[in-house]
Amino acid sequence: MPRFAANLSMMYTEHDFLDRFAAAAADGFKAVEFLFPYEHAPSDIAQRLRDHGLTQALFNLPPGDWAGGERGMAALPGREAEFAASVQQALMYAQATGCRRLHVMAGMTPAGADRDAMRRTYVANLRHAAAQFAPHGITALIEPINTRDMPGYFLNFQQQAHDVVAEVGASNLKVQMDLYHCQIMEGDLLMRLKRHLAGVGHLQIAGVPQRHEPDTGEVHYRWLFDEIDALGYEGYIGCEYRPREGTSAGLGWFAPYKERQS
Repeated sequence: MPRFAANLSMMYTEHDFLDRFAAAAADGFKAVEFLFPYEHAPSDIAQRLRDHGLTQALFNLPPGDWAGGERGMAALPGREAEFAASVQQALMYAQATGCRRLHVMAGMTPAGADRDAMRRTYVANLRHAAAQFAPHGITALIEPINTRDMPGYFLNFQQQAHDVVAEVGASNLKVQMDLYHCQIMEGDLLMRLKRHLAGVGHLQIAGVPQRHEPDTGEVHYRWLFDEIDALGYEGYIGCEYRPREGTSAGLGWFAPYKERQS
C-alpha cells in the first residue's frame, strides 16, 4: 500500500508555510516533506507535526545561495567547511522533527570544472555526512535530477547515483529516486525500479512533462503504484508536484489511497 508524503514546498502554496501542515493533514496525508525548513525554528516545525499527527519524511540540507542559483555544495571543491556546517544545521532540524531521511544536494557544475575533482569531493563529503548521521539513525540520500529543469546539476542518472553510493560505501547512504526526473532522463521506470530498488531510500512522483498531479501525462502512476507495492517498497512516496489549480481540488488521484494511509 503506497504511503504518500505531501511536499509542502510545492503543494498547498495557497497557504502560508506553517499552515500547510494542517491543510495536508485535513486532506488525509499522514506524512510531509519539503525542500528546506531553515527559515523557521526547529521547534515551530516540530510543533506543527505534533499538532497534526504528521511524520516528517524528508527534507534537504542547506543548498548554499539558492536565490543565486546554487543547488547544493556537496560536490564543490573548496566548500568543504561550509558543507560540514550544513550537515550540522540539518542534523539539528532532523533531531527536532524526527526526520530520518536527508537529501544531500550535489550542486551545479561550474563551466570548465574538473568533474573528477568534483566527484572526489562529493564522495568525501558524502562519507562525512553519512558518518555524522549514522549515530542518529538517519539515512543520507542523493538524487539524480533532470537536465531540462536543472541544467548543469552534477548528478543526472540512476546508475550514476548508485555508482557513487557504492564508492562511498556507507550503509546509510541511498538514492532518492524521483520518477519524474527518471522518466525525463531515462524512462523504462519499472525496469529501473526492479534493478535499483534495494538501494533506494525514498521515491518521489509528479506528472510528466508538466510536473502536475500524477494523474495525467506520460506515466501511468496508478498501475505503477501497484507494481511498486509488489516489489515490496515500504518507504514514503513524496508528492513533489505543482498542482494545476488548488491543491485540495486536485487530489482525486489520492482518493483511492486516502483511507489506507498510516
